[in-house]
Amino acid sequence: MEGVDHLAHERSKAQFDVDHMKVVWAGSRHTLEVSDRIARLVASDPVFKKDDRTRLSRKDLFKDTLRKAAHVWKRITELKLTEEEASKLRFYVDQPAYMDLHWGMFIPFIKGSGTEEQQKKWLPLAYKMQIIGCYAQTELGHGSNVQGLETTANFDPKTDEFVIHSPTLTSSKWWPGGLGKVSTHAVVFARLITDGQDHGVNGFIVQLRSLDDHLPLPGVTVGDIGMKFGSGAYNSMDNGVLRFDHVRIPRDHMLMRVSQVTREGKVVQSNVPRQLLYGTMVFVRQTIVADASSALSRAVCIATRYSAVRRQFGSNDGGVETQVIDYKTQQSRLFPLLASAYAFRFVGEWLKWLYTDVTQKLQANDFSTLPEAHACTAGLKSLTTSATADAIEECRKLCGGHGYLSSSGLPELFAVYIPACTYEGDNIVLLLQVARFLMKTVSQLPSGKKPIGTTSYMGRAEHLLQSCCNVQKAEDWLKPSVILEAFEARAMRMSVACAKDLSKFTNPEEGFAELSPNLVDAAVAHCQLIVVSKFIEKLQQDIPGKGVKEQLQILCNVYALFLVHKHLGDFLSTGSITAKQGSLANDQLRSLYSQVRPNAIALVDAFNYTDHYLSSILGRYDGNVYPKLYEEAWKDPLNDTVVPEGYHEYIQPLLKQQLRNSRL
Repeated sequence: MEGVDHLAHERSKAQFDVDHMKVVWAGSRHTLEVSDRIARLVASDPVFKKDDRTRLSRKDLFKDTLRKAAHVWKRITELKLTEEEASKLRFYVDQPAYMDLHWGMFIPFIKGSGTEEQQKKWLPLAYKMQIIGCYAQTELGHGSNVQGLETTANFDPKTDEFVIHSPTLTSSKWWPGGLGKVSTHAVVFARLITDGQDHGVNGFIVQLRSLDDHLPLPGVTVGDIGMKFGSGAYNSMDNGVLRFDHVRIPRDHMLMRVSQVTREGKVVQSNVPRQLLYGTMVFVRQTIVADASSALSRAVCIATRYSAVRRQFGSNDGGVETQVIDYKTQQSRLFPLLASAYAFRFVGEWLKWLYTDVTQKLQANDFSTLPEAHACTAGLKSLTTSATADAIEECRKLCGGHGYLSSSGLPELFAVYIPACTYEGDNIVLLLQVARFLMKTVSQLPSGKKPIGTTSYMGRAEHLLQSCCNVQKAEDWLKPSVILEAFEARAMRMSVACAKDLSKFTNPEEGFAELSPNLVDAAVAHCQLIVVSKFIEKLQQDIPGKGVKEQLQILCNVYALFLVHKHLGDFLSTGSITAKQGSLANDQLRSLYSQVRPNAIALVDAFNYTDHYLSSILGRYDGNVYPKLYEEAWKDPLNDTVVPEGYHEYIQPLLKQQLRNSRL
C-alpha cells in the first residue's frame, strides 16, 4: 500500500533518540543539516534520476554522467554552494565521474606539490573548471611499485623544456579516472632525467587536449580502457590509457615545491622537506576510510530493512511467518556489519583529526609522527576497504535471491565499491608497509625509544607479553579495559613473534618475503586494535540524547567480540585469552545481538539516507518492497513486447520441429 510505513512498528521499538544518533553519525548538527538539505535537493531534481542507470549502454551511461556533472557545476555556481556543500552534492549524486578525480586528486596534488607561483597559476583555472585535471600515475606495467614507473621526463637545456615520453608499451598510463575522454590536463608522474642522470619519479603538469576543440595535442595518444566489472557502477568513469611521443612542456610545468630544476638543468632540493608530500597521501586515505563507512552503512541499511520486511518459515498453523531478522543466523551475520559501519565512521572521524594534526606538525618542520601516521592511514585504508567489499557481498546474500536483482541496489554498489581494494595502494602491499613499520618499532624497544600514537601500547611490551586476560564470566567482556587489553596483547604478541622469526634469517629481505603472510596477519591485528580503541575513545566523550551512548556501547562490544570470534585462532595461539574465555565471548556476543534487535531499524535510519541515494527497492524507507519489485520488473526493456524479438527466427522453428518429431 502506498503511503503506509510498513516498518513503523519496528521504528516504535527504538530505545534511543534517533535524531541525536543522526547527529552522532553526521559528526555535528551543522553537518547533519547540510547533508539533509543537499540530499533532498538531489533527490528532488529530475536530472539526477538514476533508476535506469544499470540498463543504459556504455555510451548512453557516459553521456548521462557528463550531463549530471555539468548540472552539478551549474547548481554549485547558481546556489553559490560552499566547498562542504559542493562536496556533499557530488556525494549524493552518486555517479562516479571525472569531477571526483579533478577535485579529489588533481587539485590536492597541485596544492601539496606545487610552488606558490604554480598554485597561483593552476589552481584558479582548476577551481573555475576552466581546465579539467586527472592524476596520471599508474601504468600498464606498474601500479603499487611507483619507483618502477617507466614514463620519462628528459630535460632539454637548449629549449628549457622537458620531453615527456612513453618508451615502452608497459609505460602507457593506464587507469586514471577522467583521462579517457574528458581531462584537458594531467599531473603526469615520470622519471626526471637531466644530463642522462635519473633522479627518480616526479610530477609534471601536462596539457593533453586542446581547449578549443578537445582534440589530443600532437604526440598525445589517449582513450578509454574499456568496460569494467558490473552494470552501471564504475562504467560511468572514463578510466584512460595515455601515451606520449616526445611531448614538450615548459620547465616550470614540473611541480617544484620539493625538487627544482634550474635553467642550466641542475637538480636542486628546495628547503621544503620531501615529507610534506605525505600530507596529500594521508588526506586521500582518510577520505577513502570515510567512503568505506558510507558504502558499508548503505549496504547494511538495505539488508537490515529488508530483513525486517521479509518473512519466511516459522508458521505451522497458517499464522504469520517469522521475520528473517529474528533468526539468530541472520543476526550473527548482519549485526556485526552494522557495528562495523559505526566503527569505521568513528575511526574515519579520528583520521580527519590526525590529518589536521600531521599537517600542522609538518608545517612546523616536526616529522616525528609522520612514519606512524603513514603506517596508520595505510593500514586503515586496507582494513576498512577489504572489510567493506566483503560486507557488501554478505549483505547481498543476506537479502536472499532478491538481493541479486539490480533493483536491490546491491550488485551495483558492490561493483562500484570494490576497486577501492586496489586503488591508492593494493591492500596487501599496504599491510606489508604497516608490518615493516611494526617490525622497526619492535626492534627499537630495547633501546628505550618510546613508541608513539597508535603504537604506544608497545611501550608496555613486557606487561602485554605476560598478562592474563581478566575474564571470569561472560559479562566481563563488556568492560572496555578487558577488551582493549586482549586486543593489545594479541597485536603485541603477533608482532614480537614475527620479529623473532625474522631475526633467524641472515638476509632480512628474504625473511620478510618468506614470512609475509604472518606479517600481514600481525598488521591486521594492529589495525583492528586501532579501530576498537577509537570506538572506545568515542564512548568516553559526552554524547547527548536518550539511550544513544548505551546503543553505541552495545555496537562497540558487538564489533570487538565479533572480531574475537572471527580471529579466535590468533587470540588462542598467542595466549592472549583462554579457550574458556573465547567461549564466554561468544556467549556474550549472542546476548548482545538480542539487545541490537529492537533497535536495528532505528540504527540504520540514523544514517539518514534518502531513498534516492540508497537506490534500492529492498531498502525503501517505507518497507513497501513487493509491489515495487513487481512494478519494476515490467519496466525492463525485455517486457516492451509480449512476444520476444527473435521469436520468429529462433523459437518458432524450434517448436515447429518438435511438433513434427512428436508425431512420429
